[in-house]
Amino acid sequence: MIELKNLTKNFGDLTAVDDVSLSIPKGEFFAVLGPNAAGKTTTIKMITGLIKPTSGKVTVAGFDVQEEPLEVRRRLAYVPDFPFLYEKLTPWEFFRFMGQMFKMPEEKIQSTGRELIPMFNLEPFLRKPIEGLSHGTRQRVAIASALMHDPEVFVIDEPMVGLDPHHARVVKDVLKKRSKEGMTVFLSTHQLSVAEQIADRIGIINLGKFMAVGTLDELRKRSGSDGQLEDTFLAITREAANLSEERSAEALSE
Repeated sequence: MIELKNLTKNFGDLTAVDDVSLSIPKGEFFAVLGPNAAGKTTTIKMITGLIKPTSGKVTVAGFDVQEEPLEVRRRLAYVPDFPFLYEKLTPWEFFRFMGQMFKMPEEKIQSTGRELIPMFNLEPFLRKPIEGLSHGTRQRVAIASALMHDPEVFVIDEPMVGLDPHHARVVKDVLKKRSKEGMTVFLSTHQLSVAEQIADRIGIINLGKFMAVGTLDELRKRSGSDGQLEDTFLAITREAANLSEERSAEALSE
């Protein structure tokens, strides 16, 4: 459902994503972990078509992101860590706007809204301008509206930012349920517990490369750790940091 083939992105002399290849099948819940500046958000922006790769290719639902962007956007939803919302609109007006963008019939917009609004506990805020809502409430509005058109692929960056524990659980439950029903989820997070609880597979990225990809058990075996994901994550990223230091030392000695 998501295919990355030899994907590279350079910003001048900086290689943010370095020759990444990855395949994520339909219905998989895939979580990406990595330290700051590891390449997570750059990868997401290439998947969603917001930036162009220096080289390589991304396909979503069988369509090339660069060559067939409209076909990709019909099938994909994207929620960044700080989503853009039209602040003068109310949440209900924003839901209707999103539905109309995807050419949903009014009856379908209404029925989908009746399903999603209580699911995300948004009833008290429907008629209030978005500009007056808390960050956590805005995040729930963004996630619910992104689900309006029933996307085949859902890409989300740091979904739990600003959410209280109750609503964080709601978001995790909704996304997990949708993935079991066939929606592919690509989630980037710094919260290891989120990946540990709900991901089918986890990718650990550092220095622009996926250092390890697999189930939690597979990653534990890869790192020689039998503890929590935190231990596994630290072992794998430490290995990458050591390799980077060795290469830097070699380059300086030449």
